[in-house]
Amino acid sequence: MSAKNSDAEEVMETMTLSSLAPNKGARKRRKRLGKGEGSGNGKTCGRGQKGQKSRTGAPIPAGFEGGQMPLHRRLPKRGFTSRKRVKGENVFSTISIDSLQNLDFSGEVTLEQLRERGLIRSRAAKVKILGGGALEKKLVVEAHAASKSARAAIEAAGGAVRLVSR
Repeated sequence: MSAKNSDAEEVMETMTLSSLAPNKGARKRRKRLGKGEGSGNGKTCGRGQKGQKSRTGAPIPAGFEGGQMPLHRRLPKRGFTSRKRVKGENVFSTISIDSLQNLDFSGEVTLEQLRERGLIRSRAAKVKILGGGALEKKLVVEAHAASKSARAAIEAAGGAVRLVSR
């Protein structure tokens, strides 16, 4: 036990600030290109022989196929992403008048009731009521927005639309 302590003490005594050094291979000198044949990186400077990659301005753009029409331009374009959706504007979960008519809603229809019935995608989604049908029940519908035809159909049935701001 005393032998172990004496070894540790010797190590502690020999280690000083002046004896600190990085691990072997942790610090590497940069390549000094083109500094003569004896440097190990002379003549072609590590670029190999002739060719496009050995010339100045060599980095070739991603997707470049040597002048052939690149794949990303050969394939047809598909889809569309609305800039409004990217910005987060005008993003609504839509509910039609028909779905309010078909489900057994009565009296007041709140956002929580719409979520419970699975008519709204997520908690963060805004709700818009769309028309295109007839409503026979008197409902007070809570939503973030409503189309003119939906508002007219709800009011014609004796109900009302209560707009919620969030």
